[in-house]
Amino acid sequence: MSEHDLLDLEGQVAFVTGAGQGAGRAIAHILAQHNAGGIAVNDFVIERAETVAEEIRQLGIPAAAVQADVGDYQSVATAMDDARAQLGPITLLVNNAGNAGPNSQMGLSPLFWETEPDDWAPFFHTNLFGVMNCCHRAMQDMVDAGRGRIVTIISDSGRVGEARLAAYGAAKAGAAGLMRSLAKEGGRYGITANCISLSTLEPQMDEQQLEAFYANDRIKSQLSRYTLRRFGQASDVANMVLFLCSGAASWITGQTYPVNGGYTVTQ
Repeated sequence: MSEHDLLDLEGQVAFVTGAGQGAGRAIAHILAQHNAGGIAVNDFVIERAETVAEEIRQLGIPAAAVQADVGDYQSVATAMDDARAQLGPITLLVNNAGNAGPNSQMGLSPLFWETEPDDWAPFFHTNLFGVMNCCHRAMQDMVDAGRGRIVTIISDSGRVGEARLAAYGAAKAGAAGLMRSLAKEGGRYGITANCISLSTLEPQMDEQQLEAFYANDRIKSQLSRYTLRRFGQASDVANMVLFLCSGAASWITGQTYPVNGGYTVTQ
């Protein structure tokens, strides 16, 4: 990259969870485009990870496809060890994997008092314990290097609350609290830890399916709540991740940035 690129990642190795599709794929691509030294593409489905890793290699950047369920500590440990062996120490960590786990279809739950404790577990498994597992395994590399960036994708359901998403919101809020704590623990070692809070992203559909999606009255009503009158794109997320991973954000830590098209403007 140009020496004038404020977003140059200076050859650092990134580990991106849930990077086999959607926003995670876009994040992996944009980090590669700004001089990352390598991208570890994590996904629960190894075929998705391998596809994205090959796309990164085509950009001239080393990449490793690493399978892991982030909520399983030993699975994360194995994946990160594999990534280190192929690419080197990890100093950029993007906790993007979310929803209710690798095989979930995200949707509105019953009211909280109508749920059972077993219903809550998948949300905490991925959105809180998954983030804890990845941070725990990556931070020693950052401490040793004297620098590091942790970016965790949360949700407005965790930042301001959302009906019928209580367990999901609680897990995301917990991840945000973890980032604030790690920001204080890691600051003296040059490590920053921040969150990006999302609302709805446009679903991955072909043109005909999207046309039908936006014709739905419920979707029209939901869209009217966004100041910018559109749902998010994967690139919207990736751009903010790049900024927070770069030297341009070197004095920013312990913060949560809403990237939500004006869905909420609450502090």
